[in-house]
Amino acid sequence: MTMRVFPDGFRWGTATAAHQVEGGNWNNDWWAWEHAPGTPCREPSGDACDHEFRYPDDIAMLAQLGFNSYRFSVEWSRIEPEPGEFSKKYLDHYRRMVECCRENGVDAVVTLHHFTSPRWFADLGGWVNPDAAALFARFTERVARHLGDVVTRWCTFNEPNMVATLGYLAGVFPPGLRDRGLRRKANDVFVDAHHLAVPIIKGLSSAPVGLTVAMQQMWPVDDGGAQRAAHILEGLEDPFLEAARGDDFVGVQTYSRERVGADGVLGPEEGVERTIMGYEFWPEALEATMRRAWDVTGHVPILVTENGTAMDDDSRRVEYVRRALAGVGRCIDDGIEVLGYTYWSLLDNFEWALGYEPMFGLVAVDRATQERTIKPSGRWLGAVARANSIEL
Repeated sequence: MTMRVFPDGFRWGTATAAHQVEGGNWNNDWWAWEHAPGTPCREPSGDACDHEFRYPDDIAMLAQLGFNSYRFSVEWSRIEPEPGEFSKKYLDHYRRMVECCRENGVDAVVTLHHFTSPRWFADLGGWVNPDAAALFARFTERVARHLGDVVTRWCTFNEPNMVATLGYLAGVFPPGLRDRGLRRKANDVFVDAHHLAVPIIKGLSSAPVGLTVAMQQMWPVDDGGAQRAAHILEGLEDPFLEAARGDDFVGVQTYSRERVGADGVLGPEEGVERTIMGYEFWPEALEATMRRAWDVTGHVPILVTENGTAMDDDSRRVEYVRRALAGVGRCIDDGIEVLGYTYWSLLDNFEWALGYEPMFGLVAVDRATQERTIKPSGRWLGAVARANSIEL
């Protein structure tokens, strides 16, 4: 066993997203999607984890465990329930969340858009509407003006590549379309919206700004696999990694690898352990994607904004994170600037189309009582965070 000590100032976090934990977010496109016939959603989000009201205890809990960073999102449909109509109640609510983080000695890492958009925005055409970037910029300005003096770090978007790909190409996220041209258009609109939002935030806040990208380690399995993987990445990751050039950081979000052959993405390899999500237990993917993000962005600092695993056996969660952090350490040794590591997620929560079955959380949530129970993995990772070091 060797001791890996992380750099001074390294941030240790955990994360949630508004729709997955707050409950009752009925005014967005995902709530509509959950309740629409024929979608792949297994169950609606409902009351979720009641985090809208329980956030003070949840934030205090993560701080007591040893974490010094909390990434969460604001819900656009609460803040702007109708176009141009802003809710001071919810702007104040999210400001209280940020201030609660500060009172507990925790960085507030605020994501402006985490998958969900207001119903009115979706009705206007969503992320292929030519006005979408400007509408997002208007929302950004209002939030940054209200929270800009207290937020620690901003993420404009959470995985815009997944919203574009799953919503406009694969048809499994709202709006449920399957059109390559619309996927490319959505990519372009997201990039434009990010580029509009960054200077707005910087004009109202001194906090660093970036965006997060869903990344997979591409694993060619035959002679044509490498070429096919490059083609996939050209539309899936590269537009957003290139959009992050010049940003204060890029958020890397990685869970597993994708095996690729000449004809496209293959399934998991025979005999490799799988998670509840169905993909391979492959923590080494994080190191590979961090290295790729560093290269493609031209050496923009990296913040791991999501990494984790959904497992019934909590000891496997510990093993996954241990191996992932070993890869983070190797990246640091090779001169890659890594700002911190954020585990997904704080709570067992609503995992989109898969409902409440996948359990990523460091903390279990009783669906009937909302009682929180810290898992051994949560105490273990909290101790790693407090020590800023890990035995490998």
